[in-house]
Amino acid sequence: MKILIVSDTHRQNHNYLKVLERVGPVDMVVHCGDVEGSEYVICEAAGCPVEMVAGNNDFFSSLPREKEFMAGRYRVWLTHGHNYYVSMGNETLKKEAVARGMDIVMYGHTHRPVVDIEDSVIAVNPGSLTYPRQEGKRPSYVVMETDRAGDAHFTICYL
Repeated sequence: MKILIVSDTHRQNHNYLKVLERVGPVDMVVHCGDVEGSEYVICEAAGCPVEMVAGNNDFFSSLPREKEFMAGRYRVWLTHGHNYYVSMGNETLKKEAVARGMDIVMYGHTHRPVVDIEDSVIAVNPGSLTYPRQEGKRPSYVVMETDRAGDAHFTICYL
């Protein structure tokens, strides 16, 4: 299984479309929020199931604020993260994910990519494809792939 994880595209979808071409066919796209009205474009271009939540800039969106779903054998909790103080770190978010019985929490908001693997939970933030804030400021995304044993592997990628 191959999953493309993106966030914080802020209605600027050109880099998202480039990434879809670069990564090739994927089994799922996960968008961690701040789509700003681009739900249709994101879903249609994906050509596969899409999991998406509203971010702090999705003011009039009907998207859910949080979502739980399965990715292979992993229970995933998807949230933008702004309600869990992720700008100050992801500890609160990870504690909540463990309390919910999740294996992975995917979030955005900080515009900085993170793959934080611990025994109790995996926290994944793909950064931003539009307004990156990490050193070097390169648009980023994460590819999650499961191997034959069903184990997940994460790669932070840059445009």
